[in-house]
Amino acid sequence: MRPTMRVHAIIVAAGSGIRAGGGVPKQYRAVAGQPLLRHAAQRLLRHPAITSVSVVINPGCRALYNDAVAGLALPEPVAGGATRQDSVAAGLEALVAHPPDIVLVHDAARAFVPDTVIDALVAAFADPAVDGACPALPQIDSLRRGQNGRFSGSVDRDNLWRVQTPQAFRYPALLAAHRAAAPGQTDEVAIALAAGLTVAITPGDERAFKVTEPADFAKAETMTTYSSRAASGFDVHKFGPGDHVWLCGVRVAHDHGLIGHSDADAGLHALTDALLGTIAAGDIGDHFPPSDERWRGAASDQFLAHAAHLVRERGGIIDHVDVTLICERPKVGPHRDAMRARIAEILGLAIDRVSVKATTTEKLGFTGRQEGIAAQAMASVRLAETA
Repeated sequence: MRPTMRVHAIIVAAGSGIRAGGGVPKQYRAVAGQPLLRHAAQRLLRHPAITSVSVVINPGCRALYNDAVAGLALPEPVAGGATRQDSVAAGLEALVAHPPDIVLVHDAARAFVPDTVIDALVAAFADPAVDGACPALPQIDSLRRGQNGRFSGSVDRDNLWRVQTPQAFRYPALLAAHRAAAPGQTDEVAIALAAGLTVAITPGDERAFKVTEPADFAKAETMTTYSSRAASGFDVHKFGPGDHVWLCGVRVAHDHGLIGHSDADAGLHALTDALLGTIAAGDIGDHFPPSDERWRGAASDQFLAHAAHLVRERGGIIDHVDVTLICERPKVGPHRDAMRARIAEILGLAIDRVSVKATTTEKLGFTGRQEGIAAQAMASVRLAETA
């Protein structure tokens, strides 16, 4: 295949996915902390042969889609139709103004397709006689006909294949075939063959299975490995005029306030840095610089929520967080449960995954002299890596 060829991938994600359960279409259900659709999109976006990726969705699921693909380099999604065939046609028509050379049509439910499958599809177009290519696995199990709970005959399994996606075609040929196709076609191979196109068989892979039933989500989880990461954060704020301080998201009455560009919540600031550290995303000042007037007096819960969002965008699962407040006064004990509950709320964690402690420095140093408050935090996360 010529290096200058443009390869575009369409992900079909407009279905209802009701058989898989879970209360939302299956493409938006989480596997290893990320929606199935996000896994599919990330795999295609990272493949060096694929120039661009678009997604066809049910417009009624736009909010779910926005959450699922936040931060990914994807264009405005295409509105799908009543059937898969209609949705693919919409995705193809959306490319007319800037047509690719090759188009891959992929199901969001096959989210774990390995790079080798895409490599083989792309390589197939080195043959100018090939109009399309489809990954497939040979049928190895015996096949039987049956009805009413009884077998009635056999089916010869020779030359039978289990087809997968993505299915790849020269774009002009597939567009013309779709425009001429009768309704009721199940995939692009059927449409291409009806149009007289030549479709090559390329190697499929069991990892490109289609998530269909509830048990398939458990299978998908088994394909996922995790790398554990832990990081720390530290913050200090000095006392100044005021009648309260903010600590771990809780307003605590005190005879002084804390000085800072935002609300000076040392506990949340330290924890924000800890979470950012788990994904090597800099520190709180990189994301919310004190020179930016937007953050003057800002509540620090939004800083922590932002860090948690970045962790989850990376496929991370927050396992546990721990904050130690270092001060002589105010007393933290009476507010500890409220602090744990507030952090759990911000991070979307169970409260038993949140620890808040307090200590003094035995009247030594600036905290011992009651000049300010220090906080240190630890966070542990798991980052998902699918096979």
